[in-house]
Amino acid sequence: QLRLVESGGGVVQAGGSLSISCTTSGFTLGDYAIGWFRQVPGQRREGVACIVGSSSSTLYADSVKGRFTQSRDNAKNTVSLYMNNLKPEDTATYYCARRSGQFRLCTLDNWDFDNWGPGTQVTVSS
Repeated sequence: QLRLVESGGGVVQAGGSLSISCTTSGFTLGDYAIGWFRQVPGQRREGVACIVGSSSSTLYADSVKGRFTQSRDNAKNTVSLYMNNLKPEDTATYYCARRSGQFRLCTLDNWDFDNWGPGTQVTVSS
């Protein structure tokens, strides 16, 4: 069964760091780009980062560029998002998602992803 599950969310003070992970099952992780998205209630889901299957290419939203980084361990079926210098506006539910189609390039568009995790809450206090 195809699954993605996020973990590692929590509460952190502004300026702090937090990492979240996405554990996958039911498909060959290395064949797919994985995206990270976030959503605040009442707002649209925003793409923040993406990493291709080989880790050779990454993509970041302008709002997180220089503060967030990614890594993946395909053998362990895990993708991680490292968030530094967090700001209160980074508070959201964070989701990982699988890019539609094998060996595709990264995008930050919701419509390009076909399977989603349930999300993990990240709260940044001021």
